[in-house]
Amino acid sequence: MCRHLAYVGPSVALGQLLVSPQHSLVRQSWEPRRQRYGTVNADGFGVGWYAEGDPAPGRYRRQGPVWGDETFADLARVVRSAGILAAVRDATVAGADGEAAAAPFAADGLLFSHNGAVKAWPASLAPLAGALPPAELLTLEARSDSALIWALVRHRISGGDTVPQAVADTVVDVAASAPGSRLNLLLTDGSTIVATAWGDTLWYLTEPGHRTVVASEPYDDDPLWREVPDRTLLTATRTDVLLTPLKEPSA
Repeated sequence: MCRHLAYVGPSVALGQLLVSPQHSLVRQSWEPRRQRYGTVNADGFGVGWYAEGDPAPGRYRRQGPVWGDETFADLARVVRSAGILAAVRDATVAGADGEAAAAPFAADGLLFSHNGAVKAWPASLAPLAGALPPAELLTLEARSDSALIWALVRHRISGGDTVPQAVADTVVDVAASAPGSRLNLLLTDGSTIVATAWGDTLWYLTEPGHRTVVASEPYDDDPLWREVPDRTLLTATRTDVLLTPLKEPSA
């Protein structure tokens, strides 16, 4: 499917996080070590980052493989940030949405990515989509399961849910409508990371008070990496990582 990563900590160059490590996210686009579904993530990529004093993140997304993009190489060398979310994509279904379908999606100061796939898409999520206001459906960035899941999360947040609660409840609802789906979600506002492990790998690396990285798989062999158990919600800052079991959908 995909590989993604989020970081909060001291300001770093994008390349230091996404390119330089031995098993970096860029390398995972053609040689992932722990990917269970798919083998090459060449259907698009993206990175979002936060500038100091600006709550709205910047993004760079493209349709093709990250290894062939010279502009990304320049950005990765010079752009620095203390809050980053990046992803490389293996599309579940080929589509015409181009870079609009590449994570991260963005709205209201948040960055979002989905690693996984919804079973029997799109029919399985028709009831959930039908509960959204028409304006929200008409403004989806792409015609993909990930874009709809992002709309469902945003709808809960706009209704007053916290981000962790919105993410957890959306995953349970989607899993109930489409059993067997893989729903590893990843969000950040530049200072907090929220993620789910549901059907695919998720790891985190933390140095309390300094930095936290959450990723589909480790980008190096640091012994501090820890795997997140399946059916788990992760909420993390620079100083703390909280793991909460997610409930299974009601039969």
